[in-house]
Amino acid sequence: MTAHSAAMLFLDLMVIIAVARMLGVVARRLGQPAVIGEILGGLLLGPTLYGAATTTALFPTDVRPTLTTVANIGVCVFMFLVGLEADRELLRGQGRIAVTVSLSAIALPFAFGTVLALYLIGNHPTEHRLGFVLFLGTAMSVTAFPVLARILTDKGLIRTPIGGLALACAALDDVLAWSILAVVTALVTSGDDHWQILLALPYGLVMLGVVRPLLARLSRRVVLKGRTANAGVLVALAAGLWLSAEATDRIGLHLIFGAFLFGAIMPREGARALREHALPRIKRICAAVLLPVFFTSAGLKVDLSSMDGGAVGELALILLVAIGGKFAGAYFGARVNGVRPRHSAVLAILINTRGLTELIVLTVGLQIGVLDTRLYSLMVVMALVTTGMAGVLLRFVYPEERARQDVGAHETALTSTPSPVPSKEPSS
Repeated sequence: MTAHSAAMLFLDLMVIIAVARMLGVVARRLGQPAVIGEILGGLLLGPTLYGAATTTALFPTDVRPTLTTVANIGVCVFMFLVGLEADRELLRGQGRIAVTVSLSAIALPFAFGTVLALYLIGNHPTEHRLGFVLFLGTAMSVTAFPVLARILTDKGLIRTPIGGLALACAALDDVLAWSILAVVTALVTSGDDHWQILLALPYGLVMLGVVRPLLARLSRRVVLKGRTANAGVLVALAAGLWLSAEATDRIGLHLIFGAFLFGAIMPREGARALREHALPRIKRICAAVLLPVFFTSAGLKVDLSSMDGGAVGELALILLVAIGGKFAGAYFGARVNGVRPRHSAVLAILINTRGLTELIVLTVGLQIGVLDTRLYSLMVVMALVTTGMAGVLLRFVYPEERARQDVGAHETALTSTPSPVPSKEPSS
């Protein structure tokens, strides 16, 4: 890298971080998660607003590979954190209903997505027709667990029955969606070497049967000796994360699956120690630097400046399928289990949140060649809309006054025998 390229890289990083931070603050003041503003910032730095020439001048072609590398690191760290935050305790007391809602909230949008794919494939030809159909169904099924947790925290619902149920459903949705995406990715990228998919099974067994016990032993040693997450522990985690991501990449899956699994197999006691000492620093670096670079790297591939009537029609269909399929699946899945109509609607709105998770899925689709730039751009808009609408719709379906009443009722019920999700609408 030349001195000029290094200077441009430093300038680009400053611009990316500044824009992400500014729009993140604006989003929070508008009652939205900061990630909405950060994703929007990445799109605004792309060619949609200023054109390809201006974007190329600000982000030269010799700098973009480095930005892509930083973006990949950010995604891997983020997926590690998502896997680490996956808590089986969320299912305690409501496992049956969470499984039912998650399956219906995956199956219905997946089915609608595959039907939509059969219609769109004529305008977006690809060599991997089956991969395209399965991928679009998967992309319609995604829920953003981290963004959902942030929305629940901001609304004061994180410790309520409906909040816990939403988190449990989102966590299961994540696992199911990543599993389906892993199969689709392997089918598309393995070419004639479909046998490589079979390596995923021994890889998972090694991670669970060998790596997890080793991590448990390491974490017990750290806890017993009263150590915090020092440089050695962080280096060991970084090495494990890299090796796991590299392993899935070599198998034919995407590196994000290795990062996610490495976080998911972390022993709970080790995860607690990490949350106390290491995770605050890792999260700050990831949120402040790495993820904004990923948003910009994704935004550079989005160009909505040439949208015509056909593209607008496709976007309308994508939004209809994405929102309608997810809402109907979650709502009816909840109602079948006796959840109140109002809470079922709240759950369906929350499960529709896609955010950063959807953006990662779409980036994978672009990289493996099942999405073209035009469809990728429309799907990014869908991710932004479905995430932004959650906070807006909740104000009407679940006003703050009603939410406070439910929170107070739940806190009072904790002294008696609480019900995971009340089945009757209380009289008002």
